[in-house]
Amino acid sequence: MAAPSKRSSRPTPVRKAWRSLTWLGVIIALLFGINAAGVIWGDGSWSPKLALDLEGGTQIILAPKVESGETVSQEQLDQAVSIIRQRVDASGVAEAEINTEGSNVVVRIPGELDDQTRARIEQSAKLELRAVLLADVATNESIDPSASPEPTDGAAEELESTPTAEPTDGSDLAWITPALQDEFDSFNCSTMDEASTNVAPTDEPLVTCDVARSAKYLLGPVEASGENIVDATNGTVSTQTGASTGQWAVNIVFDAKGTDDFAKVSTRLFGLQGEGASPRDQFAFVLDGAVLTAPQMNGAITDGRPQITGSFTQESSKALADQLKFGALPISFTVQSSDTISATLGTSQLQSGLVAGLIGLILVVIYTLFQYRLLGTVTIASLIIAGIITYLLITILSWRQGYRLSLAGIAGLIVAIGFTADSFIVYFERVRDELRDGRPIVGAIEAGWKRAFRTVLASKGVNLLAAVVLFILAVGNVKGFAYTLGLTTIIDVLVVILFTHPMLQLLAQTRFFSSGHPWSGLDPNALGAVYRGRAEFRKPVAVAPRKVASSSKEAQRRQTIAERKAASVGAGSTSNDGKES
Repeated sequence: MAAPSKRSSRPTPVRKAWRSLTWLGVIIALLFGINAAGVIWGDGSWSPKLALDLEGGTQIILAPKVESGETVSQEQLDQAVSIIRQRVDASGVAEAEINTEGSNVVVRIPGELDDQTRARIEQSAKLELRAVLLADVATNESIDPSASPEPTDGAAEELESTPTAEPTDGSDLAWITPALQDEFDSFNCSTMDEASTNVAPTDEPLVTCDVARSAKYLLGPVEASGENIVDATNGTVSTQTGASTGQWAVNIVFDAKGTDDFAKVSTRLFGLQGEGASPRDQFAFVLDGAVLTAPQMNGAITDGRPQITGSFTQESSKALADQLKFGALPISFTVQSSDTISATLGTSQLQSGLVAGLIGLILVVIYTLFQYRLLGTVTIASLIIAGIITYLLITILSWRQGYRLSLAGIAGLIVAIGFTADSFIVYFERVRDELRDGRPIVGAIEAGWKRAFRTVLASKGVNLLAAVVLFILAVGNVKGFAYTLGLTTIIDVLVVILFTHPMLQLLAQTRFFSSGHPWSGLDPNALGAVYRGRAEFRKPVAVAPRKVASSSKEAQRRQTIAERKAASVGAGSTSNDGKES
């Protein structure tokens, strides 16, 4: 009695195919659910946001604010554009256009501009670090000039504005002349919004107030610049054992020059503490002429990594870190204008792009149906699946990441149609090669997949690398092209694995495709196959000795060594049989 055969634990191609299709369905359902959740509970939409060239938005023109007689250089403007772009990118806005026009910086933001992003752009002044000479409670009372008493002869005398002795450093009290002391005493924080009330050259003292208008300061000359701040982050203070104290702080990282400058200042200010010279042991961070913070120096910091502590919350520490990180402009700016602009390309260009994409898609469909018969329907279905996933992902990215679809991005999607169809062509041709070699349909699909998948991965790897490099090096709309190109490349590989190959595995089980119907696109006879399996050939057709059919030559060329030996043995056996008879 024969022993019962053991059933293989390996899943069959059909089970693998259904498993892959199930995963694909889960992914599409998950993307659809995320998008629906954004529409219902968030500010999401069923359509992606459009970029400036398709929707319009807000334009802000920033004019440089320099001292009398000075000019702004192109290098300073280029550096300002780079820093403002970092600010805009940090707010999650995509497809923004930031460039120079003459001596101005022009910022164009797609869509409606929120207050936080506007503040990031308009707070575009130079960040300065100055030592504190005097500090007092702010004076905010309004003064009616008509009610002011007439000055006496003594009061009319001009106060001395030149130091009696040459100051030795930024904390030297010799900076405080009678004129400067009088300016500090009478300074009204409510007038800070007026032009030139809190502006001073970098090598002279500055009278100003904090951003809350609750305290006023007399500050020494600039001793370090925000340009030398490499990074600024917020986080909680840790003990020496690494445990968190729960107190929020701002961590600053200076470059080499900033490290040297801050080391000298911190050493000097820390040494003043023992003399009871407060507030001269404080160091003010000044942005747009207002003091962001003026912390006390608690030690000599020589590693270029100071930490600012105080009564911070997580939100306030993050706001200060952003101001320090993105406030390091080489020059100050004023907002010259802020206007709403219309789309630069508009609806007609969008329609033209969509028509171009539709024409390309139709041409791909016609080609695949002509070349692969009904097998081309798998290509059409794969393109539809890829289009659905791409649309859902772009819509979700618009909601969560602020991504905006530009005309360049649409161009990337159109180009991706050809790249996606190319993957299917590589796979189908590999399967056809296997059919020409005599494999049955199921074996041809599995063998062709193994060979095609390596080719597809190599091709898509090059596409993805090109998209990543282009995205990193490019600016503006070109980034949109690179972004959609990279995204569709990844989706292409996903669809080929989870849909195209499983569909061929299932179609191979149908009678129409397994029998090699002429309209299936997988007919071995039409593909030029001359034998069906190893050492199993078609019967030769009787022809004249001088006329050798091209199919016989093709058969001989495709034979393996073992097949040729088997054919030789068979021919010899036939010859011997003929002689014996």
